[in-house]
Amino acid sequence: MEPPNLYPVKLYVYDLSKGLARRLSPIMLGKQLEGIWHTSIVVHKDEFFFGSGGISSCPPGGTLLGPPDSVVDVGSTEVTEEIFLEYLSSLGESLFRGEAYNLFEHNCNTFSNEVAQFLTGRKIPSYITDLPSEVLSTPFGQALRPLLDSIQIQPPGGGTVGRPNGQS
Repeated sequence: MEPPNLYPVKLYVYDLSKGLARRLSPIMLGKQLEGIWHTSIVVHKDEFFFGSGGISSCPPGGTLLGPPDSVVDVGSTEVTEEIFLEYLSSLGESLFRGEAYNLFEHNCNTFSNEVAQFLTGRKIPSYITDLPSEVLSTPFGQALRPLLDSIQIQPPGGGTVGRPNGQS
């Protein structure tokens, strides 16, 4: 019996604050944050991410965010591209519709964590998934929550996944 093909799975990590969180968080929040993280999953030669426009994809590093600040090796998967795209399409019609996006509770990192577990059985690093609760545990975070809840993030440069012929 032939061994299955293994496909590498990477987590691209971007600091949306471009270093400002590291410098300003002690003053504003009273605790150190290393960044404001946006993540995506890279598998089958494409980068997949979730934002207020739903699930999108682009060539790796192809959003206007540029190259990632770091790349985490999540592992390998036997899931073929065809099965993976079917999975993404079902996620895009259910859990990860654009209108389901919420900056603190259902965001790009929630998506990356879900997809990483589907592909490899492994979660993404907790310093990323714990960031919303870190911010909200501070008085300043609580004061800003109404404003931050209204923010919709969709990194420009990707195409929507799971819609025939690119239809919105």
